[in-house]
Amino acid sequence: MNFVEFRSRDGVDLARLLAVNEVSPLELMRIAIDAAERFNKKTNMISYSDLEGALDKASRHQVVAGKFSGLPFLLKDSALASVDLPTSMGSSLFDGTQAQSDSTLAARFRQAGFISFARSTVPEMCMAPTTEARRNGGPTRNPFDFERSSGGSSGGAAVAVACGVVPIAHGSDGGGSIRTPASCCGVFGLKPTRGRVPIGPFRGEGWAGLACDGVISRSVRDSARVLDLIAGMEPGAPYAAPPGAGFEAGLRIPFGRPLRIAVWKDPWGLPVDPICRNAQGRTAELCETLGHEVIGIDPPDFDYCAFVDAIITVMAANITLSARTRLASERRDPNTDEFEPAILDGYYLGARMSAPDYAAAINRLHATGRMMTRMMEGYDLLLTPTLASLPVKLGTISMETADFKGFRHKVGELTPFLAVVNASGQPAASLPLWRENGLPVGVQLIGQFGQEDIVLRLASQLETSELWRTAQQWPDASAAY
Repeated sequence: MNFVEFRSRDGVDLARLLAVNEVSPLELMRIAIDAAERFNKKTNMISYSDLEGALDKASRHQVVAGKFSGLPFLLKDSALASVDLPTSMGSSLFDGTQAQSDSTLAARFRQAGFISFARSTVPEMCMAPTTEARRNGGPTRNPFDFERSSGGSSGGAAVAVACGVVPIAHGSDGGGSIRTPASCCGVFGLKPTRGRVPIGPFRGEGWAGLACDGVISRSVRDSARVLDLIAGMEPGAPYAAPPGAGFEAGLRIPFGRPLRIAVWKDPWGLPVDPICRNAQGRTAELCETLGHEVIGIDPPDFDYCAFVDAIITVMAANITLSARTRLASERRDPNTDEFEPAILDGYYLGARMSAPDYAAAINRLHATGRMMTRMMEGYDLLLTPTLASLPVKLGTISMETADFKGFRHKVGELTPFLAVVNASGQPAASLPLWRENGLPVGVQLIGQFGQEDIVLRLASQLETSELWRTAQQWPDASAAY
């Protein structure tokens, strides 16, 4: 198998070939490593790698049918503990952190058959919708326009999937960090329901329940199968999703009735690029041709600025906690060059915070979940643009300014349809359904709590459309091959 054939197949198809011995894990690993090394020179998608170790594991791997057994895989350079690879969270302060044991999810990825050979790049502490970290030696570039953002914080993961380095890569989402890069890079990204995918055992929640883990993939069925393999509550977890299984098999089940899909256009008066609105509109028309009922709605009254402030409070508190934990043995504050200016400002903001400040922020996030529940009453899904603009130019949303609040409010202007879903814990996915001058434009589906199956089934229907096929493009590989 050559690279062109490798990247033309999704993970489910490659797993089938592995199961019948048409290709070997070692052959696929060699292709993936070669592609990663070539594309990384232009995009800067990789933060750590263990290529020799991965080749050794692939050479000894015994393929098991029905999983992703023997498939090359990337772990995000987040706080997900794995004995296979160190992590930095995109920060000099945390560079080279090595776990002594696996997180539950890392163990489940291994049980699913994935062979992790590298970590994908992230912005510092995963706190930006664009992957531009000093620790990485420069930005992670969008493979369709090197002067634009790949999205964040799972930017390196989305670039790797878009380029064809791997069909599936680990991502996490605390305010849109799977869906933003999926939109920017023209791939599929599902944020699961809160509590669906384990986050322990070393912590019970991420960012007060905002954060969850999942994957970015080439196809809807790839994400559905992964969810079947990694989902399930772990003992002692503070959250649990409603029971759910058979996500891949469910893709083939027709809807027994037309879905009621609410089209949400206005994010409380914030501007949305007409191109993003157009992508949403074309998707709404397509849903109607599939027989579903599409209804335009206005959102409930909501203080979006206060919501962003609540996220800022939670994030700042987590910056301070993480840094103090790291530095506890040295009994010092971080040096000014150990964080980028905005994150250092966030550290000091968290240090000044009071307990009532944090409690009020949690109450605000919980109220947001109730608001989203009211908005979805009587509807199966919400349809929105993923982002409020095309992929931004590099440097547009920068952590080089020593103003964490101002930085995060700029993030909020780009992602008004995203973080509210993290607060509510609902499942949501960015679908690659539009291109504008070669740039990907995502459209988001938001499901009722616990109903990833509905999101995935409609996404699978849309995946067969001409709209999706037209939007599916590979980056120019001439610079790499």
